[in-house]
Amino acid sequence: MTRFINRYLIQITIVVSAIILVWTSANLRWGDERWYKNLAHDAKGYYAYLPAIFIYHDLSFDYLTSYNDDDPTKNRGFVHRVDPHKEHVINKYFAGTSLAQMPFFFLGHITSWALNKPLDGYSSYYLIFIQVATIFYALLGQFLLFRILYQFKISNKINALVIFSAIFGTNIFYYITIEPGMSHVYSFAFITLFAYGFIRFFKRPSSTYFLTGMFALGMIILIRPVDILVVLSLPFLAGSLKKLKNGFNYLYQNVGIATVGLFIAFSIVFIQLIIYKIQTGDFIVYSYSGEGFDFKDPNIVNFIISYRKGFLVYTPIFFLSILGSYTLFRRSPFRFFSLVIFLLIVIYILSSWWQWYYGGSFGSRAFIDYYVFMFIPVALWLEFGKLKKLFIPITFLFILVCQIQTFQYQYGYIHWSDMTKEWYWDNFLRIDKVINDAEKQW
Repeated sequence: MTRFINRYLIQITIVVSAIILVWTSANLRWGDERWYKNLAHDAKGYYAYLPAIFIYHDLSFDYLTSYNDDDPTKNRGFVHRVDPHKEHVINKYFAGTSLAQMPFFFLGHITSWALNKPLDGYSSYYLIFIQVATIFYALLGQFLLFRILYQFKISNKINALVIFSAIFGTNIFYYITIEPGMSHVYSFAFITLFAYGFIRFFKRPSSTYFLTGMFALGMIILIRPVDILVVLSLPFLAGSLKKLKNGFNYLYQNVGIATVGLFIAFSIVFIQLIIYKIQTGDFIVYSYSGEGFDFKDPNIVNFIISYRKGFLVYTPIFFLSILGSYTLFRRSPFRFFSLVIFLLIVIYILSSWWQWYYGGSFGSRAFIDYYVFMFIPVALWLEFGKLKKLFIPITFLFILVCQIQTFQYQYGYIHWSDMTKEWYWDNFLRIDKVINDAEKQW
């Protein structure tokens, strides 16, 4: 039995993760008309392209205006529509999340048709399958993270612990089970695919892995254009200057493959440009009118360690990344400096957004996209670092802390926007009041 578990530990971990995620999602979001909460706030905008194109044939989104009534299950509208051309109304959000959700949208449509449910894009099975989509992409990211860590010679036991932590020891769990319509789990999956594709490409250049990485890059940009920053991770993914040069030499000698890769990425991004052209007559539109970056005044410290939204506060497992960076330095100084420079640029850019805490969110949701790069040092520390026997149980403790904080956030004991030091420590790991509130609600 022990031999069987050790041999199939990764598969068991992913299956167990899937069971927990489906069970939790079903209990929290699929019954008693709770499914409508799968689309809230920004998620309505990310999703709206699908019913607009395939059901209502209305990229002006006028169909949404007739559905804002007192029944929350029929509240299909989204607040953030903008009018940069005065006479044109466009969706503020980008189409990448909808594209990733599209197969599951059709599953929801077919199921609704088979069970004689409304074919309106917003009835129960459509939104349940949107959550299924989020679970799928989370598990895909988990599997790809395993494949990446395997390239770093991480054992199955540590690998299983790390990929389990990626889902249950971070705010990814919240954005799967509570707010599954948001874009960040999708970005996490495709950035992890990008990382895996280019790690393999630089190890042994081939068209398969290059085209995989370029497909992922197209999806990454279409979901959240700011994540084009991921191209700055290429030196880290290569692992050495020699391998980086070899990879680019391969593309120089195989111009056809390089061209196809660029064409794939651009074709995916071009979907958004076509939508803008249909809506406004222009290919390029800045849909975040009135919002932007303030590069002269980044909130780097707040972004990392503030009680309001610091990612180390609400995902403390990443303290192990700091320790693991030492192990990474010992094993590959080139990778260490490439990763540090890349992450510092990402943090600088993300923390320069006018609303650096990104509105209502659990932890620093914008950083979820890049978690694959944080978990590589975690795995290296747990595999090769000092005091390994001590830090493996500490990892489980971090998972528990994250789960308690997720529970607290769901019931308002961690505020969605205005958390303070006093509030945080007054409620630190307390679940008694939360349980009482949860019992009243249920």
